[in-house]
Amino acid sequence: MNPDQLDGRVGEGWGGTAPDGAHVNIVLARRGSPTAAAAVSMLAHPTPGHTPVLVCVGPTQAEYEPVWPPTLMMNKATALEERHQTLTWGAAQLGIGQGVLDAVADGLLEATAELLVLVAVWVHPDADDETALRLAARAATRAAIGECVHGRDAAAAQRLVDERDAVRNPFYGGD
Repeated sequence: MNPDQLDGRVGEGWGGTAPDGAHVNIVLARRGSPTAAAAVSMLAHPTPGHTPVLVCVGPTQAEYEPVWPPTLMMNKATALEERHQTLTWGAAQLGIGQGVLDAVADGLLEATAELLVLVAVWVHPDADDETALRLAARAATRAAIGECVHGRDAAAAQRLVDERDAVRNPFYGGD
């Protein structure tokens, strides 16, 4: 699909099971667009526990190379503990990279500099299985990109409207 048609599209994906699951939100941006400018500006504004990165893969840091299309990752859960940081910028980053590459292999995206993939990822602070987390981030990323490209299932969206008084959230404990 043409990068102009994908600019500003959003998607969401969940993979795995807590605490070793991953939740991602994805925005696609055409290079040079206001969406891309907003995405790139996040690289200049890190905060403690939130480090935006260009998603790279490689067996060693000296061999890192960015996945294509360029993918920017930001963590949603504040990562202050060393293990949480390692899982976020290790397993989750690798899984995100693999998920983007899966989307390219599946023909959803082109490996081009004309498109940016912005990924916000949530990694539970109690996560400890890096392989499960990597696989979860990969699945979540691929699912979210699919939603970006193909859109939201209309029947699922309507079901939420129909059930709006009964919908729940796992982080809400009220009535």
